[in-house]
This record gives sequence, structure tokens and C-alpha cells, in this order.
Amino acid sequence: MVVERDLAPKLRQAASKWPAVTLTGPRQSGKTTLCSAVFDDHPMVSLEDPDVRAFASEDPRGFLRQWRHGAVIDEVQRVPELLSYLQGLIDAGPTPGRWILTGSHNLALLESVTQSLAGRTALLRLLPLARSEVLRFENPPLQLDEVLLAGGYPRIFDRALNPSDWLASYIATYIERDVRTIANVGDLVAFQRFMGLCAGRTGQLLNYSSLASDCGVSQPTAKAWLSVLETSFVVFRLPAFHTNARKRLVRMPKLHFYDTGVACWLLGIRTPEQLQFHPLRGSIFESWVASEIVKHGADPGHGLYHYRDRAGNEVDLVVERPAGLALVETKAAATPSSRLLDAPRRIRRHLAEAHRNVDAYVVYGGDEMQRRSDGTMIPWHEFHKNVPALGG
Repeated sequence: MVVERDLAPKLRQAASKWPAVTLTGPRQSGKTTLCSAVFDDHPMVSLEDPDVRAFASEDPRGFLRQWRHGAVIDEVQRVPELLSYLQGLIDAGPTPGRWILTGSHNLALLESVTQSLAGRTALLRLLPLARSEVLRFENPPLQLDEVLLAGGYPRIFDRALNPSDWLASYIATYIERDVRTIANVGDLVAFQRFMGLCAGRTGQLLNYSSLASDCGVSQPTAKAWLSVLETSFVVFRLPAFHTNARKRLVRMPKLHFYDTGVACWLLGIRTPEQLQFHPLRGSIFESWVASEIVKHGADPGHGLYHYRDRAGNEVDLVVERPAGLALVETKAAATPSSRLLDAPRRIRRHLAEAHRNVDAYVVYGGDEMQRRSDGTMIPWHEFHKNVPALGG
């Protein structure tokens, strides 16, 4: 079942203006399916195929000559030198939407694009499904713990698969193939243990020293491995919010997984019942809310932050928007209470001098929307409808 992705209109718009469009995102996030649907008049060629990859690498001019009117080239980072030859074709014939490029390794691909196609390609990112997209499939999960456990990879919903079974294969394939491609990681067993330790820190402040010590590796190695996870869209670091107010702020970033299904699998959580009573359920829920905002266009470090000062005052998410700031607290609890708004209300007072308009929100695990004079309580199942109001 092919569902409309929220990114499709932006992809079409970019292709109407740019001679090339580069679409990045994690493996299996649906890039090929989306490009097939949007550019059904383009030939599809995948550089994952060894024979095709060899042809593109050994004879790039002959390879590109096959596609005089353009093509969708999948996993283009597998032959990065191809982009230099593509540059000449674009300069000679800058027809909008002629070349559509996809890739799963953010850093490797962006370095090649920056060197060869700067000013010639639009850059877009396709992450796993947002909640609004999951709901377009037949029989989507409707309970919060089922939603967190399933995550957002399209294949799970398209084929009605058991999330844990599919994720086991996905993570094994990622470690065996992609990790070796991105970086020289010698000990893959240690790297998977590292991933599990990262999952145990999702939604929490990131302490590199502690992470390295727990994994039994050096701090530089832990940082390098974390960059691998970022490069392949497994995790992202959420920087601390900086203010001009005279506050002693904690500068440490928070760690979040893009996909809570991956985090749950790494933590050994296999059923919704396990998750319901898991001590990290609240942190997993926080990562789900953060990733939903990112999937709707917010960029960690450029409009999306967390806040914590040395007095212990904190709020999970700070969203910068033209009208001011949105402070978002996350609570997995199902019962609405005015106390859930305590944190964003308190931080709003701290930020009132430097920022004129500061709104307080809580995304919680219950069912009732409550708009109060000092803040709004959003039930988790309505959150996807409210992300634009937050500025995401």
C-alpha cells in the first residue's frame, strides 16, 4: 500500500525549480517509494546493485549517457565520484527536475554534494513516518504503547509485520553493512552494545564520559560512534537553548532517537505490556514527541532545543518561531492535571524578559485536549494536528 508522504509537495516544488534534488534519510524510510510515486516518468537506477555500481564507477560518462533526459539515482553516495560528472551535465542542461538523487548516509552524501553540486541541487530529508502518515495505512496502531513500540518505518505498516521481528533484521543489516560503509568500526559487537547504551539514554542529557565508560571504549571512540549513528539518521543531538538572560544554563545536549521502535528494540522491549511498565517509558515518549516535531520540519540546533539551568529548572523542548517561543513538556501519564504545566510555566517566567511571547504546552499520554489560560494540554493522539501551531 502506497500512502502519500507529507514531503511529497515539497519534493515536487523543489523539482520544479532545481535541476537536481537530493533526498537523504535513513535506509528503508521510503525514499525510493516516494521518488517512484512523484517521478513516475523518470527511469529508476540503484547503485546498490553491484553490476550497476561497477558500471557507474568504471565508466561514469557512459553510465550517465544512458539517461540523457535524467533519472532517479538511488544510493548515490555509493559512487560519490559520479557527482563530478553529473555537475557537467547539469551545467550543460539545467532542466528543472532532471536528476533526482537519494542517499542514506547523510554526512558522506552531503560532503560529495557540497563539493560537486553546490548551487545546483535542492536538499531534502525523508525520515521515518510521522504519526500523520502512519494513520494513512490500514489498521494503524491506536494505543500509545503500540505506537511507541512500532516506530515509523513504512515496511512495518505496509506489510502488517511484527515490529520486533522486522527491527531485528533491520538493525542487524544496518550494523553488518552500513556501519562498515560509514566508518571503520572493527568491533561490531561492541558497537551494538554502544547502540543499546544510547537507547538507554534517549530523552536524557548526553554525558560522553559516562557513555564511553559504560561501553568500555575511549571518549573519542564514543564520540566517533555517535557521529556514525547521527550520519545514518539513527539518533540526533538536541542542543541546549541559550539565552541572553543572566542564567547559568546547562550546556549539555540531549540525545534522541529518530525512531522509538528502534530504541525499544535495543532496550529489549518486545511488547506493549513491557513498555507500559518500563522505567524509560517517559524518556521514550519524550523522544517520540521530539522526533515528531523534527519530522514536521524543525531542525535540532536551528529552532529546536531543550532548556535546563543549574538550579534544576528544565523543559523538554524549546521551539523558536516567528511569534516567539513554544515551551513543550512531555508527560506519558494519562491523567490531566494542572501540575503537568508547572515546568513550562516556570521556564516561561525565566524567559519573559528576553522573549516577549512565550507559550506553554504539555503533550501527555491522555485523551482530553485542555486549553487553559496559562497553557495548553495536548493529548498524544492529537499532537500531529498541533505541531504546526508550535512552529514545527
